[in-house]
Amino acid sequence: MIPTEKVTKLIEQGFPGAQVQVEDLTGTSDHFRATIVATQFAGKSRIERHQMVYAALHEEMKGAIHALSLTTKTPEEK
Repeated sequence: MIPTEKVTKLIEQGFPGAQVQVEDLTGTSDHFRATIVATQFAGKSRIERHQMVYAALHEEMKGAIHALSLTTKTPEEK
């Protein structure tokens, strides 16, 4: 289990300047929905963007986070 605030912080650290919203979908601190608007996504495919988020969450993706629904956009796509 991982607090929503920690998931948000890890994503913000991986994407400085990004707009990040994280929601605990089940109340069990292991199923999340995240919306991230970041300039770092420019020119990247959806798969590449998701891989970038997984990298920012590194160790947490190996167990603490069971499910993660992602919406990734650039500021222009917002």
